[in-house]
Amino acid sequence: MSQTTNELATVNVLDWTLAGYNGEPVAESQQLLGKSISYAGGELYFPDYGIVIVEPSRPSDKDVVLSCAVHGDETAPIEIVRDMIHGIMRGELKPVQRTLFLIANPAAIAIGKRFVDMNMNRLFSGAHREGDSREHQRAAQLEQVITDFFAAAPAGERQRYHYDLHTAIRDSEFEKFAVYPFTHGAPYKKEQLTFLAECGVETILLNQAPTTTFSYYSVRTHGADAFTVELGKVRPFGENDRSKFAAAQNMFTRLICEHELNLPAFDENRTRVFDVCRTINRTVESFTLHFPDDVANFTAFEKGELLATDGDQEYLVEQSGERIIFPNAKVALGQRALLTVVEVPFANLQLV
Repeated sequence: MSQTTNELATVNVLDWTLAGYNGEPVAESQQLLGKSISYAGGELYFPDYGIVIVEPSRPSDKDVVLSCAVHGDETAPIEIVRDMIHGIMRGELKPVQRTLFLIANPAAIAIGKRFVDMNMNRLFSGAHREGDSREHQRAAQLEQVITDFFAAAPAGERQRYHYDLHTAIRDSEFEKFAVYPFTHGAPYKKEQLTFLAECGVETILLNQAPTTTFSYYSVRTHGADAFTVELGKVRPFGENDRSKFAAAQNMFTRLICEHELNLPAFDENRTRVFDVCRTINRTVESFTLHFPDDVANFTAFEKGELLATDGDQEYLVEQSGERIIFPNAKVALGQRALLTVVEVPFANLQLV
Protein backbone atom coordinates (compact mmCIF):
# COMPACT_ATOMS: atom_id res chain seq x y z
CA MET A 1 0.00 0.00 0.00
CA SER A 2 1.45 3.33 -1.02
CA GLN A 3 1.75 6.09 1.52
CA THR A 4 0.15 9.44 0.75
CA THR A 5 0.12 12.90 2.23
CA ASN A 6 -2.56 13.67 4.76
CA GLU A 7 -4.43 15.87 2.30
CA LEU A 8 -6.76 12.89 1.99
CA ALA A 9 -7.83 13.39 5.61
CA THR A 10 -10.78 15.49 4.41
CA VAL A 11 -12.30 12.70 2.26
CA ASN A 12 -15.68 11.40 3.47
CA VAL A 13 -14.98 7.68 3.91
CA LEU A 14 -18.64 6.70 3.56
CA ASP A 15 -19.15 8.62 0.31
CA TRP A 16 -15.92 7.12 -1.02
CA THR A 17 -17.04 3.61 -0.02
CA LEU A 18 -20.47 3.91 -1.65
CA ALA A 19 -19.15 5.38 -4.87
CA GLY A 20 -16.25 2.99 -5.32
CA TYR A 21 -18.07 -0.16 -4.29
CA ASN A 22 -20.94 0.58 -6.66
CA GLY A 23 -18.63 1.30 -9.59
CA GLU A 24 -19.04 5.07 -9.73
CA PRO A 25 -16.05 7.20 -10.73
CA VAL A 26 -14.01 8.57 -7.83
CA ALA A 27 -11.89 11.67 -8.39
CA GLU A 28 -8.18 11.13 -7.81
CA SER A 29 -8.23 13.76 -5.05
CA GLN A 30 -10.92 11.69 -3.29
CA GLN A 31 -9.49 8.22 -3.96
CA LEU A 32 -8.42 6.37 -0.83
CA LEU A 33 -8.16 2.92 -2.39
CA GLY A 34 -4.73 1.39 -1.78
CA LYS A 35 -3.49 4.46 0.08
CA SER A 36 -2.69 5.33 3.66
CA ILE A 37 -2.93 8.26 6.03
CA SER A 38 -0.53 8.84 8.91
CA TYR A 39 -1.63 9.78 12.41
CA ALA A 40 0.51 10.43 15.45
CA GLY A 41 1.37 6.88 16.37
CA GLY A 42 0.48 4.88 13.30
CA GLU A 43 -1.06 4.46 9.86
CA LEU A 44 -4.59 4.17 8.52
CA TYR A 45 -4.89 1.90 5.46
CA PHE A 46 -7.68 1.58 2.87
CA PRO A 47 -7.21 -1.80 1.14
CA ASP A 48 -10.76 -1.89 -0.30
CA TYR A 49 -14.04 -0.02 -0.20
CA GLY A 50 -15.55 -0.04 3.28
CA ILE A 51 -12.46 -1.75 4.72
CA VAL A 52 -10.19 0.38 6.90
CA ILE A 53 -7.23 -0.94 8.91
CA VAL A 54 -5.49 0.91 11.75
CA GLU A 55 -1.92 -0.19 12.38
CA PRO A 56 -0.26 1.58 15.33
CA SER A 57 3.51 1.83 15.05
CA ARG A 58 3.78 0.29 18.54
CA PRO A 59 0.57 -1.74 18.89
CA SER A 60 -0.79 -2.70 22.27
CA ASP A 61 -2.20 -6.17 22.99
CA LYS A 62 -5.70 -6.01 21.44
CA ASP A 63 -6.95 -6.67 17.91
CA VAL A 64 -10.35 -5.03 17.53
CA VAL A 65 -12.94 -5.39 14.76
CA LEU A 66 -15.77 -2.84 14.64
CA SER A 67 -18.31 -3.64 11.93
CA CYS A 68 -21.49 -1.90 10.83
CA ALA A 69 -24.02 -2.03 7.96
CA VAL A 70 -24.37 -5.78 7.71
CA HIS A 71 -27.89 -4.41 7.22
CA GLY A 72 -27.70 -1.32 5.04
CA ASP A 73 -30.53 0.68 6.62
CA GLU A 74 -29.10 0.59 10.16
CA THR A 75 -27.66 4.07 10.01
CA ALA A 76 -26.63 4.92 13.60
CA PRO A 77 -23.81 2.33 13.70
CA ILE A 78 -22.67 3.53 10.26
CA GLU A 79 -22.47 7.09 11.59
CA ILE A 80 -20.51 5.93 14.64
CA VAL A 81 -17.96 3.99 12.58
CA ARG A 82 -17.70 6.77 9.98
CA ASP A 83 -17.07 9.40 12.65
CA MET A 84 -14.46 7.28 14.43
CA ILE A 85 -12.59 6.77 11.15
CA HIS A 86 -12.79 10.50 10.41
CA GLY A 87 -11.48 11.26 13.89
CA ILE A 88 -8.41 9.15 13.19
CA MET A 89 -7.97 10.64 9.71
CA ARG A 90 -7.98 14.16 11.19
CA GLY A 91 -5.59 13.23 13.99
CA GLU A 92 -8.20 13.73 16.73
CA LEU A 93 -8.14 10.05 17.74
CA LYS A 94 -4.86 8.16 18.17
CA PRO A 95 -5.47 4.41 18.41
CA VAL A 96 -2.95 2.23 20.20
CA GLN A 97 -4.80 -1.01 19.39
CA ARG A 98 -4.83 -2.64 15.98
CA THR A 99 -8.31 -1.98 14.60
CA LEU A 100 -10.30 -3.17 11.60
CA PHE A 101 -13.32 -1.07 10.62
CA LEU A 102 -15.83 -2.70 8.28
CA ILE A 103 -18.69 -1.00 6.42
CA ALA A 104 -20.15 -4.34 5.49
CA ASN A 105 -22.87 -3.84 2.87
CA PRO A 106 -22.34 -0.66 0.81
CA ALA A 107 -24.76 -1.80 -1.91
CA ALA A 108 -27.61 -1.95 0.62
CA ILE A 109 -26.65 1.41 2.15
CA ALA A 110 -26.82 2.98 -1.30
CA ILE A 111 -30.48 1.94 -1.75
CA GLY A 112 -31.42 2.55 1.90
CA LYS A 113 -32.57 -1.02 2.48
CA ARG A 114 -31.73 -3.85 4.85
CA PHE A 115 -30.19 -5.86 2.02
CA VAL A 116 -30.14 -6.08 -1.78
CA ASP A 117 -30.76 -9.80 -2.32
CA MET A 118 -30.11 -11.69 0.92
CA ASN A 119 -29.87 -11.02 4.66
CA MET A 120 -26.10 -10.91 5.02
CA ASN A 121 -26.25 -11.88 8.69
CA ARG A 122 -27.30 -15.37 7.58
CA LEU A 123 -24.30 -15.82 5.29
CA PHE A 124 -21.24 -16.22 7.50
CA SER A 125 -19.33 -19.29 8.70
CA GLY A 126 -19.25 -20.51 5.11
CA ALA A 127 -22.96 -20.08 4.33
CA HIS A 128 -21.92 -17.67 1.57
CA ARG A 129 -20.87 -20.68 -0.50
CA GLU A 130 -24.53 -21.49 -1.10
CA GLY A 131 -25.19 -18.55 -3.44
CA ASP A 132 -23.66 -15.84 -5.60
CA SER A 133 -25.54 -12.65 -4.73
CA ARG A 134 -23.65 -9.48 -3.84
CA GLU A 135 -24.25 -10.29 -0.18
CA HIS A 136 -22.82 -13.80 -0.61
CA GLN A 137 -19.72 -12.39 -2.29
CA ARG A 138 -19.24 -9.63 0.28
CA ALA A 139 -19.66 -12.02 3.21
CA ALA A 140 -16.92 -14.23 1.78
CA GLN A 141 -14.66 -11.20 1.34
CA LEU A 142 -15.29 -9.99 4.90
CA GLU A 143 -14.44 -13.39 6.34
CA GLN A 144 -11.13 -13.33 4.48
CA VAL A 145 -10.40 -9.76 5.57
CA ILE A 146 -10.90 -10.68 9.24
CA THR A 147 -8.77 -13.80 8.82
CA ASP A 148 -5.96 -11.76 7.28
CA PHE A 149 -6.26 -9.04 9.94
CA PHE A 150 -5.91 -11.44 12.85
CA ALA A 151 -3.15 -13.40 11.07
CA ALA A 152 -1.10 -10.21 10.58
CA ALA A 153 -0.98 -9.41 14.31
CA PRO A 154 2.40 -9.26 16.03
CA ALA A 155 3.55 -12.38 17.81
CA GLY A 156 2.67 -12.83 21.45
CA GLU A 157 -0.43 -13.20 23.57
CA ARG A 158 -3.18 -10.99 22.17
CA GLN A 159 -6.86 -10.39 22.84
CA ARG A 160 -9.31 -10.49 19.94
CA TYR A 161 -12.60 -8.58 19.89
CA HIS A 162 -15.39 -8.10 17.36
CA TYR A 163 -18.39 -5.85 17.97
CA ASP A 164 -20.90 -6.07 15.13
CA LEU A 165 -23.07 -2.96 15.49
CA HIS A 166 -26.76 -2.92 14.57
CA THR A 167 -30.06 -1.18 15.18
CA ALA A 168 -33.33 -3.12 15.29
CA ILE A 169 -36.31 -2.89 12.96
CA ARG A 170 -38.70 -2.22 15.84
CA ASP A 171 -38.76 -0.63 19.27
CA SER A 172 -37.56 -2.63 22.25
CA GLU A 173 -38.65 -2.83 25.89
CA PHE A 174 -34.89 -2.63 26.53
CA GLU A 175 -33.55 -0.11 24.04
CA LYS A 176 -30.01 -1.47 23.80
CA PHE A 177 -29.14 -5.15 23.98
CA ALA A 178 -26.44 -7.51 22.79
CA VAL A 179 -26.49 -11.09 21.55
CA TYR A 180 -23.80 -13.22 23.20
CA PRO A 181 -23.00 -15.90 20.58
CA PHE A 182 -22.87 -19.59 21.42
CA THR A 183 -19.66 -20.24 23.39
CA HIS A 184 -19.54 -24.04 22.95
CA GLY A 185 -19.31 -24.48 26.71
CA ALA A 186 -16.84 -21.69 27.45
CA PRO A 187 -17.83 -19.46 30.39
CA TYR A 188 -19.30 -15.99 29.94
CA LYS A 189 -16.92 -13.13 30.66
CA LYS A 190 -17.64 -10.59 33.39
CA GLU A 191 -15.25 -8.12 31.76
CA GLN A 192 -17.24 -8.15 28.53
CA LEU A 193 -20.57 -7.79 30.34
CA THR A 194 -19.14 -4.82 32.22
CA PHE A 195 -17.79 -3.25 29.02
CA LEU A 196 -21.19 -3.57 27.37
CA ALA A 197 -22.91 -2.09 30.43
CA GLU A 198 -20.53 0.88 30.19
CA CYS A 199 -21.70 1.20 26.56
CA GLY A 200 -25.28 1.48 27.84
CA VAL A 201 -26.05 -2.11 26.82
CA GLU A 202 -27.53 -3.65 29.95
CA THR A 203 -29.57 -6.48 28.40
CA ILE A 204 -27.91 -9.65 27.10
CA LEU A 205 -29.46 -12.39 24.98
CA LEU A 206 -27.62 -15.72 25.10
CA ASN A 207 -27.47 -17.74 21.91
CA GLN A 208 -27.33 -21.45 22.64
CA ALA A 209 -26.57 -22.87 19.20
CA PRO A 210 -24.27 -22.24 16.23
CA THR A 211 -25.53 -19.60 13.81
CA THR A 212 -24.44 -17.96 10.57
CA THR A 213 -24.18 -14.46 12.07
CA PHE A 214 -21.08 -12.29 11.70
CA SER A 215 -20.33 -12.22 15.43
CA TYR A 216 -20.59 -16.01 15.81
CA TYR A 217 -18.15 -16.41 12.90
CA SER A 218 -15.50 -14.47 14.82
CA VAL A 219 -16.16 -16.43 18.01
CA ARG A 220 -15.96 -19.86 16.42
CA THR A 221 -13.34 -19.32 13.73
CA HIS A 222 -11.00 -16.89 15.47
CA GLY A 223 -11.63 -17.32 19.18
CA ALA A 224 -12.63 -13.69 19.56
CA ASP A 225 -14.88 -12.15 22.17
CA ALA A 226 -17.62 -11.09 19.78
CA PHE A 227 -21.14 -9.71 20.06
CA THR A 228 -24.04 -8.55 17.94
CA VAL A 229 -24.78 -5.19 19.56
CA GLU A 230 -28.23 -3.64 19.03
CA LEU A 231 -28.02 0.06 19.84
CA GLY A 232 -31.61 1.21 19.22
CA LYS A 233 -34.09 1.47 16.37
CA VAL A 234 -33.55 1.84 12.63
CA ARG A 235 -33.84 5.45 11.46
CA PRO A 236 -32.78 7.32 8.28
CA PHE A 237 -29.45 9.12 8.10
CA GLY A 238 -29.59 12.41 9.97
CA GLU A 239 -32.53 11.37 12.16
CA ASN A 240 -30.58 9.51 14.85
CA ASP A 241 -30.39 11.11 18.29
CA ARG A 242 -26.66 10.73 18.64
CA SER A 243 -26.81 11.48 22.36
CA LYS A 244 -28.38 8.03 22.79
CA PHE A 245 -25.28 6.44 21.28
CA ALA A 246 -22.68 8.63 22.98
CA ALA A 247 -21.80 6.13 25.73
CA ALA A 248 -21.24 3.33 23.20
CA GLN A 249 -19.14 5.49 20.89
CA ASN A 250 -17.10 6.73 23.84
CA MET A 251 -16.36 3.18 25.01
CA PHE A 252 -15.43 1.94 21.54
CA THR A 253 -13.13 4.93 21.20
CA ARG A 254 -11.55 4.25 24.57
CA LEU A 255 -11.15 0.57 23.65
CA ILE A 256 -8.94 1.34 20.68
CA CYS A 257 -7.19 4.45 22.06
CA GLU A 258 -6.24 3.27 25.57
CA HIS A 259 -3.83 0.52 26.54
CA GLU A 260 -6.08 -0.57 29.44
CA LEU A 261 -9.67 0.44 30.09
CA ASN A 262 -9.67 -0.02 33.90
CA LEU A 263 -13.33 -0.99 33.94
CA PRO A 264 -15.34 -0.95 37.17
CA ALA A 265 -15.88 -4.19 39.03
CA PHE A 266 -18.51 -6.51 37.62
CA ASP A 267 -21.98 -5.83 39.08
CA GLU A 268 -24.66 -8.34 38.14
CA ASN A 269 -27.35 -5.82 39.12
CA ARG A 270 -26.47 -3.74 36.05
CA THR A 271 -27.38 -6.43 33.53
CA ARG A 272 -30.43 -8.57 32.70
CA VAL A 273 -29.76 -11.85 30.91
CA PHE A 274 -32.21 -13.72 28.70
CA ASP A 275 -31.93 -17.17 27.21
CA VAL A 276 -33.61 -18.40 24.05
CA CYS A 277 -36.66 -20.50 24.80
CA ARG A 278 -37.77 -21.31 21.24
CA THR A 279 -36.87 -20.53 17.65
CA ILE A 280 -39.88 -20.32 15.33
CA ASN A 281 -39.14 -20.58 11.61
CA ARG A 282 -41.31 -19.64 8.66
CA THR A 283 -41.80 -22.70 6.46
CA VAL A 284 -44.89 -21.74 4.43
CA GLU A 285 -46.04 -18.62 2.58
CA SER A 286 -49.06 -18.22 4.88
CA PHE A 287 -46.96 -17.77 8.03
CA THR A 288 -48.69 -15.28 10.36
CA LEU A 289 -47.73 -13.46 13.55
CA HIS A 290 -50.70 -12.91 15.86
CA PHE A 291 -49.72 -9.61 17.40
CA PRO A 292 -49.46 -6.06 15.97
CA ASP A 293 -46.49 -5.04 13.83
CA ASP A 294 -45.51 -2.37 16.35
CA VAL A 295 -45.10 -4.74 19.31
CA ALA A 296 -41.66 -4.07 20.81
CA ASN A 297 -38.83 -6.57 21.19
CA PHE A 298 -38.82 -8.22 24.65
CA THR A 299 -42.59 -7.78 25.08
CA ALA A 300 -43.87 -10.39 27.54
CA PHE A 301 -46.88 -12.63 26.83
CA GLU A 302 -49.04 -14.78 29.05
CA LYS A 303 -49.06 -18.57 28.95
CA GLY A 304 -51.43 -19.90 26.30
CA GLU A 305 -51.48 -16.82 24.06
CA LEU A 306 -51.20 -17.50 20.32
CA LEU A 307 -47.97 -16.11 18.90
CA ALA A 308 -47.83 -17.45 15.35
CA THR A 309 -49.23 -19.91 12.87
CA ASP A 310 -47.15 -21.64 10.21
CA GLY A 311 -49.69 -23.37 8.02
CA ASP A 312 -51.51 -25.78 10.35
CA GLN A 313 -48.89 -25.41 13.09
CA GLU A 314 -49.86 -23.13 15.99
CA TYR A 315 -47.26 -21.67 18.34
CA LEU A 316 -48.58 -20.82 21.80
CA VAL A 317 -46.79 -19.21 24.73
CA GLU A 318 -45.55 -22.12 26.83
CA GLN A 319 -44.69 -20.32 30.06
CA SER A 320 -45.79 -17.10 31.73
CA GLY A 321 -43.42 -14.23 31.10
CA GLU A 322 -42.10 -15.61 27.81
CA ARG A 323 -40.98 -12.67 25.66
CA ILE A 324 -40.68 -12.23 21.91
CA ILE A 325 -37.71 -10.86 20.00
CA PHE A 326 -36.82 -10.29 16.32
CA PRO A 327 -40.33 -11.02 14.96
CA ASN A 328 -40.47 -10.80 11.17
CA ALA A 329 -43.17 -12.66 9.24
CA LYS A 330 -41.60 -11.71 5.90
CA VAL A 331 -38.33 -13.60 6.19
CA ALA A 332 -37.46 -16.10 3.48
CA LEU A 333 -38.90 -19.59 3.84
CA GLY A 334 -36.83 -21.67 6.21
CA GLN A 335 -35.47 -18.66 8.12
CA ARG A 336 -36.16 -17.60 11.68
CA ALA A 337 -39.32 -15.53 12.01
CA LEU A 338 -39.41 -15.21 15.79
CA LEU A 339 -37.50 -16.00 18.94
CA THR A 340 -38.99 -16.37 22.38
CA VAL A 341 -36.81 -15.74 25.42
CA VAL A 342 -36.97 -16.02 29.21
CA GLU A 343 -34.93 -14.24 31.84
CA VAL A 344 -32.29 -16.28 33.66
CA PRO A 345 -30.48 -15.47 36.92
CA PHE A 346 -26.71 -15.06 37.01
CA ALA A 347 -26.59 -17.99 39.44
CA ASN A 348 -27.40 -20.24 36.46
CA LEU A 349 -24.43 -19.01 34.42
CA GLN A 350 -20.79 -19.99 34.41
CA LEU A 351 -18.83 -16.73 34.70
CA VAL A 352 -15.15 -15.86 34.69
